[in-house]
Amino acid sequence: MYNEFLHIFRNTPFGREILLQSLCFCKKTKTLLRLYIPRYHQFLMYFNNKVITVQLDKSFLRSPGTAKKHAEDIIKTEGIEPKFIELMPEDYTASIPNLPVDFTYMCCPRSISDLSTKIGLGYIGTTVRSIIKNSGFPILIPSTVYKEWKSITVFFGGSKNSYNVLRLGVKISVLSGLPLKVFTQTEKHNKEYYRKSIEGTLDECKKRLNDIGDSIEIDKNNILKTLKFEWLYFDKGEFYKNLYSVAHDTLVVVGSYGHSVVKDILFGSKMEQIQATLPNNLLIVGPKYNSKIF
Repeated sequence: MYNEFLHIFRNTPFGREILLQSLCFCKKTKTLLRLYIPRYHQFLMYFNNKVITVQLDKSFLRSPGTAKKHAEDIIKTEGIEPKFIELMPEDYTASIPNLPVDFTYMCCPRSISDLSTKIGLGYIGTTVRSIIKNSGFPILIPSTVYKEWKSITVFFGGSKNSYNVLRLGVKISVLSGLPLKVFTQTEKHNKEYYRKSIEGTLDECKKRLNDIGDSIEIDKNNILKTLKFEWLYFDKGEFYKNLYSVAHDTLVVVGSYGHSVVKDILFGSKMEQIQATLPNNLLIVGPKYNSKIF
Protein backbone atom coordinates (compact mmCIF):
# COMPACT_ATOMS: atom_id res chain seq x y z
CA MET A 1 0.00 0.00 0.00
CA TYR A 2 2.39 2.64 -1.30
CA ASN A 3 2.24 6.07 0.35
CA GLU A 4 -0.42 5.22 2.92
CA PHE A 5 -0.58 6.05 6.61
CA LEU A 6 -2.07 3.58 9.11
CA HIS A 7 -4.12 4.98 11.98
CA ILE A 8 -5.88 2.90 14.65
CA PHE A 9 -8.88 4.96 15.76
CA ARG A 10 -9.74 5.39 19.43
CA ASN A 11 -13.26 6.79 19.95
CA THR A 12 -12.39 9.12 22.83
CA PRO A 13 -11.38 12.79 23.15
CA PHE A 14 -7.75 11.63 23.42
CA GLY A 15 -8.23 9.60 20.26
CA ARG A 16 -9.66 12.64 18.50
CA GLU A 17 -6.48 14.62 19.24
CA ILE A 18 -4.34 11.81 17.84
CA LEU A 19 -6.46 11.55 14.68
CA LEU A 20 -6.10 15.29 14.14
CA GLN A 21 -2.34 14.86 14.41
CA SER A 22 -2.38 12.04 11.85
CA LEU A 23 -4.45 14.20 9.51
CA CYS A 24 -1.94 17.03 9.88
CA PHE A 25 0.89 14.66 9.00
CA CYS A 26 -0.93 13.25 5.98
CA LYS A 27 -1.81 16.68 4.59
CA LYS A 28 1.75 17.98 4.94
CA THR A 29 3.37 14.86 3.45
CA LYS A 30 0.68 14.20 0.81
CA THR A 31 0.05 10.74 2.23
CA LEU A 32 -3.24 8.82 2.06
CA LEU A 33 -4.86 8.15 5.43
CA ARG A 34 -6.13 4.62 6.11
CA LEU A 35 -8.20 4.10 9.26
CA TYR A 36 -8.79 0.90 11.15
CA ILE A 37 -11.64 0.90 13.67
CA PRO A 38 -11.03 -2.08 15.96
CA ARG A 39 -13.85 -4.46 16.82
CA TYR A 40 -11.67 -6.83 18.82
CA HIS A 41 -9.26 -6.38 21.71
CA GLN A 42 -6.28 -7.50 19.66
CA PHE A 43 -4.87 -7.81 16.16
CA LEU A 44 -1.77 -9.30 14.55
CA MET A 45 0.95 -7.64 12.50
CA TYR A 46 3.10 -10.00 10.41
CA PHE A 47 6.53 -8.47 9.92
CA ASN A 48 9.36 -10.24 8.10
CA ASN A 49 10.92 -11.91 11.13
CA LYS A 50 8.31 -11.45 13.83
CA VAL A 51 4.57 -11.62 14.42
CA ILE A 52 3.43 -8.98 16.90
CA THR A 53 0.20 -9.41 18.82
CA VAL A 54 -1.19 -5.98 19.65
CA GLN A 55 -3.39 -6.10 22.74
CA LEU A 56 -5.52 -2.95 22.77
CA ASP A 57 -6.72 -1.28 25.92
CA LYS A 58 -10.49 -1.15 26.33
CA SER A 59 -10.77 2.52 25.35
CA PHE A 60 -10.15 1.53 21.69
CA LEU A 61 -13.47 -0.34 21.72
CA ARG A 62 -15.50 2.35 23.45
CA SER A 63 -18.88 3.29 21.93
CA PRO A 64 -18.57 1.18 18.77
CA GLY A 65 -21.90 2.48 17.46
CA THR A 66 -20.51 6.02 17.03
CA ALA A 67 -16.85 5.31 16.23
CA LYS A 68 -17.05 5.39 12.44
CA LYS A 69 -19.31 8.46 12.38
CA HIS A 70 -17.02 10.34 14.76
CA ALA A 71 -13.97 9.47 12.67
CA GLU A 72 -15.71 10.52 9.44
CA ASP A 73 -16.77 13.85 10.93
CA ILE A 74 -13.23 14.65 12.10
CA ILE A 75 -11.66 13.71 8.76
CA LYS A 76 -14.18 15.58 6.61
CA THR A 77 -13.57 18.83 8.51
CA GLU A 78 -10.02 18.62 7.12
CA GLY A 79 -11.29 18.18 3.55
CA ILE A 80 -10.13 14.56 3.29
CA GLU A 81 -12.21 11.63 2.09
CA PRO A 82 -12.05 8.90 4.77
CA LYS A 83 -10.68 5.49 3.75
CA PHE A 84 -11.36 2.65 6.15
CA ILE A 85 -9.71 -0.77 6.33
CA GLU A 86 -12.35 -3.45 5.84
CA LEU A 87 -11.06 -6.94 6.60
CA MET A 88 -12.21 -10.05 4.77
CA PRO A 89 -12.69 -13.52 6.35
CA GLU A 90 -9.27 -14.60 5.07
CA ASP A 91 -7.69 -11.71 7.00
CA TYR A 92 -8.12 -13.52 10.32
CA THR A 93 -5.96 -16.04 12.17
CA ALA A 94 -7.90 -18.02 14.77
CA SER A 95 -10.49 -15.22 14.94
CA ILE A 96 -7.78 -12.55 15.41
CA PRO A 97 -7.63 -9.81 12.73
CA ASN A 98 -4.43 -9.51 10.68
CA LEU A 99 -3.57 -5.94 9.71
CA PRO A 100 -1.43 -5.33 6.61
CA VAL A 101 2.08 -4.01 7.20
CA ASP A 102 2.93 -2.53 3.80
CA PHE A 103 2.29 1.07 4.76
CA THR A 104 4.59 4.08 4.47
CA TYR A 105 3.91 5.34 8.02
CA MET A 106 1.94 4.33 11.10
CA CYS A 107 0.66 6.31 14.04
CA CYS A 108 1.10 4.84 17.52
CA PRO A 109 0.38 6.66 20.77
CA ARG A 110 3.01 6.08 23.44
CA SER A 111 1.12 2.96 24.41
CA ILE A 112 -1.76 1.11 22.82
CA SER A 113 -2.06 -1.50 25.54
CA ASP A 114 -2.54 0.81 28.55
CA LEU A 115 -5.08 3.47 29.38
CA SER A 116 -3.99 6.88 28.13
CA THR A 117 -4.49 8.33 31.63
CA LYS A 118 -1.55 6.20 32.82
CA ILE A 119 0.83 7.26 30.07
CA GLY A 120 3.25 10.09 30.70
CA LEU A 121 6.16 11.68 28.91
CA GLY A 122 9.15 9.35 29.03
CA TYR A 123 7.12 6.16 28.75
CA ILE A 124 6.76 4.27 25.48
CA GLY A 125 5.05 0.91 25.85
CA THR A 126 6.72 -2.39 25.04
CA THR A 127 4.33 -3.17 22.17
CA VAL A 128 5.00 0.17 20.48
CA ARG A 129 8.74 -0.35 20.91
CA SER A 130 8.45 -3.79 19.32
CA ILE A 131 6.57 -2.35 16.33
CA ILE A 132 9.28 0.29 15.89
CA LYS A 133 11.99 -2.36 16.05
CA ASN A 134 10.40 -4.68 13.48
CA SER A 135 8.53 -2.45 11.02
CA GLY A 136 9.89 -1.32 7.68
CA PHE A 137 8.13 2.04 8.05
CA PRO A 138 8.58 4.97 10.48
CA ILE A 139 6.25 5.31 13.48
CA LEU A 140 4.67 8.63 14.44
CA ILE A 141 4.46 9.06 18.22
CA PRO A 142 1.99 11.96 18.51
CA SER A 143 1.97 14.62 21.17
CA THR A 144 -0.76 14.26 23.78
CA VAL A 145 -2.70 17.26 22.45
CA TYR A 146 -2.95 18.17 18.77
CA LYS A 147 -0.35 20.69 17.71
CA GLU A 148 0.53 21.65 14.16
CA TRP A 149 4.23 21.46 13.39
CA LYS A 150 5.94 24.17 11.36
CA SER A 151 9.37 22.68 10.71
CA ILE A 152 11.23 19.37 10.72
CA THR A 153 14.15 18.68 13.07
CA VAL A 154 16.33 15.69 12.26
CA PHE A 155 18.75 14.23 14.80
CA PHE A 156 21.98 13.33 12.99
CA GLY A 157 24.82 11.63 14.83
CA GLY A 158 26.69 9.97 11.99
CA SER A 159 25.40 6.43 12.57
CA LYS A 160 24.20 4.26 9.69
CA ASN A 161 20.56 4.79 10.60
CA SER A 162 20.97 8.55 10.98
CA TYR A 163 21.59 8.78 7.21
CA ASN A 164 18.14 7.21 6.68
CA VAL A 165 16.70 9.68 9.16
CA LEU A 166 18.22 12.63 7.29
CA ARG A 167 16.95 11.35 3.92
CA LEU A 168 13.46 11.02 5.39
CA GLY A 169 13.69 14.53 6.84
CA VAL A 170 14.60 15.87 3.41
CA LYS A 171 11.64 14.08 1.86
CA ILE A 172 9.19 15.51 4.41
CA SER A 173 10.69 18.99 4.11
CA VAL A 174 10.33 18.99 0.32
CA LEU A 175 6.78 17.62 0.44
CA SER A 176 5.61 20.02 3.13
CA GLY A 177 7.62 23.07 2.10
CA LEU A 178 8.67 23.49 5.73
CA PRO A 179 12.20 24.29 6.95
CA LEU A 180 14.61 21.45 7.71
CA LYS A 181 16.79 21.68 10.80
CA VAL A 182 19.52 19.19 11.68
CA PHE A 183 20.54 18.68 15.31
CA THR A 184 24.05 17.31 15.91
CA GLN A 185 25.83 16.78 19.21
CA THR A 186 29.55 16.04 18.90
CA GLU A 187 30.46 12.53 19.99
CA LYS A 188 33.25 10.60 18.24
CA HIS A 189 33.92 12.95 15.32
CA ASN A 190 34.80 16.58 14.67
CA LYS A 191 32.58 19.20 13.09
CA GLU A 192 34.11 18.80 9.64
CA TYR A 193 33.24 15.10 9.59
CA TYR A 194 29.57 15.80 10.39
CA ARG A 195 29.45 18.66 7.89
CA LYS A 196 30.76 16.50 5.06
CA SER A 197 28.43 13.64 6.01
CA ILE A 198 25.38 15.92 5.97
CA GLU A 199 26.38 17.67 2.75
CA GLY A 200 27.04 14.33 1.05
CA THR A 201 23.61 13.02 2.03
CA LEU A 202 21.90 16.22 0.88
CA ASP A 203 23.73 16.04 -2.44
CA GLU A 204 22.59 12.44 -2.86
CA CYS A 205 19.01 13.48 -2.15
CA LYS A 206 19.26 16.33 -4.65
CA LYS A 207 19.86 13.85 -7.46
CA ARG A 208 16.71 11.92 -6.57
CA LEU A 209 14.21 14.71 -5.96
CA ASN A 210 12.37 13.89 -9.20
CA ASP A 211 10.96 10.87 -7.37
CA ILE A 212 8.90 13.23 -5.23
CA GLY A 213 6.87 14.61 -8.13
CA ASP A 214 6.88 17.44 -10.65
CA SER A 215 4.32 19.55 -8.79
CA ILE A 216 6.80 20.60 -6.10
CA GLU A 217 8.98 23.64 -6.69
CA ILE A 218 12.62 22.64 -6.17
CA ASP A 219 15.82 24.57 -6.73
CA LYS A 220 18.13 21.64 -7.52
CA ASN A 221 21.14 23.91 -7.78
CA ASN A 222 20.65 25.09 -4.20
CA ILE A 223 19.20 22.30 -2.07
CA LEU A 224 19.88 24.27 1.12
CA LYS A 225 17.65 27.07 -0.16
CA THR A 226 14.88 24.62 -1.06
CA LEU A 227 15.03 23.07 2.42
CA LYS A 228 15.46 26.40 4.26
CA PHE A 229 18.25 24.49 5.97
CA GLU A 230 19.55 25.24 9.49
CA TRP A 231 22.21 23.28 11.36
CA LEU A 232 21.99 23.11 15.16
CA TYR A 233 25.49 21.99 16.05
CA PHE A 234 26.73 21.48 19.62
CA ASP A 235 30.27 20.64 20.68
CA LYS A 236 29.74 21.69 24.29
CA GLY A 237 27.14 21.18 26.97
CA GLU A 238 25.14 18.18 28.09
CA PHE A 239 22.89 16.60 25.50
CA TYR A 240 19.67 16.79 27.49
CA LYS A 241 20.26 20.50 28.20
CA ASN A 242 20.91 21.25 24.52
CA LEU A 243 17.54 19.70 23.68
CA TYR A 244 16.00 22.99 24.84
CA SER A 245 17.04 24.45 21.46
CA VAL A 246 14.54 22.16 19.69
CA ALA A 247 11.51 24.26 18.74
CA HIS A 248 8.23 23.47 20.44
CA ASP A 249 6.40 23.35 17.10
CA THR A 250 8.72 21.10 15.11
CA LEU A 251 8.36 17.48 14.00
CA VAL A 252 11.28 15.55 15.48
CA VAL A 253 12.68 12.80 13.24
CA VAL A 254 15.01 10.41 15.02
CA GLY A 255 16.44 6.92 14.56
CA SER A 256 16.43 3.98 16.96
CA TYR A 257 18.59 0.90 17.14
CA GLY A 258 16.14 -1.45 18.88
CA HIS A 259 18.37 -3.23 21.38
CA SER A 260 16.62 -6.04 23.25
CA VAL A 261 16.76 -6.64 26.97
CA VAL A 262 14.84 -9.02 29.19
CA LYS A 263 11.55 -7.16 29.50
CA ASP A 264 11.89 -4.10 27.30
CA ILE A 265 13.30 -2.77 24.05
CA LEU A 266 15.71 0.13 24.38
CA PHE A 267 16.36 2.74 21.72
CA GLY A 268 19.86 3.73 22.79
CA SER A 269 20.72 6.37 25.37
CA LYS A 270 20.31 9.41 23.09
CA MET A 271 16.94 8.27 21.78
CA GLU A 272 15.72 7.53 25.30
CA GLN A 273 16.70 11.06 26.39
CA ILE A 274 14.95 12.59 23.39
CA GLN A 275 11.66 10.77 23.91
CA ALA A 276 11.76 11.37 27.67
CA THR A 277 12.53 15.10 27.35
CA LEU A 278 10.74 16.46 24.28
CA PRO A 279 6.92 16.79 24.17
CA ASN A 280 7.00 17.17 20.37
CA ASN A 281 5.55 14.83 17.80
CA LEU A 282 8.21 12.18 17.17
CA LEU A 283 8.73 10.29 13.92
CA ILE A 284 10.88 7.29 14.82
CA VAL A 285 12.87 5.42 12.18
CA GLY A 286 13.58 1.87 13.29
CA PRO A 287 16.54 -0.35 12.35
CA LYS A 288 14.56 -2.16 9.61
CA TYR A 289 13.31 0.97 7.88
CA ASN A 290 12.86 0.43 4.14
CA SER A 291 12.98 3.75 2.31
CA LYS A 292 10.30 4.10 -0.38
CA ILE A 293 11.77 7.19 -2.09
CA PHE A 294 15.06 8.27 -0.52
